[in-house]
Amino acid sequence: MGHRLSRIVTRTGDDGSTGLADGRRLPKHHVRITALGEVDELNGFLGLLLSEPMDAALRALLTEIQNDLFDLGAELALPQRPQVDEAHVARLDEAIAAYNAALPPLKEFVLPGGSRAAALAHVCRSVCRRAERSLTRLQAEEPVSPQLLRYLNRLSDLLFVLARSLNRAAGQPEPCWRGPSKT
Repeated sequence: MGHRLSRIVTRTGDDGSTGLADGRRLPKHHVRITALGEVDELNGFLGLLLSEPMDAALRALLTEIQNDLFDLGAELALPQRPQVDEAHVARLDEAIAAYNAALPPLKEFVLPGGSRAAALAHVCRSVCRRAERSLTRLQAEEPVSPQLLRYLNRLSDLLFVLARSLNRAAGQPEPCWRGPSKT
């Protein structure tokens, strides 16, 4: 790979705008830039989750997802060049089925928490949901590939299942909602 980023400081964003891959510049508060930023934030939190101890298969899955999120961001930056397709979504569906099969059925609502890794997976899940909401806002203004929305929706489901799996692997009970107070 050549030198793709030879200069980090370009000063082109000093005016409050950000450049897209097609050469357009948008204000940093534009809904497309917000969506890009939230996908980037999700990727950062996945990197934090990856700093936790975990088995090699899960590490490989999360690393693949980080790469997928770069593809998703590339499609947001250059919408005329699709990057995320049905195969990306299908991989998440397969992972959800595989990890969920080893878990007991849910009987209560699960609260975020338990082990540190599970808590981080829940943070990733909530950031993923925020990125998904940003994509729906963008979709209200401009066409967005339905695969991007499907990917983020499935990813948040997977992150919930992974949080449960991480608690189970750590021997940590899942914190459950106790229900409405009766006082």
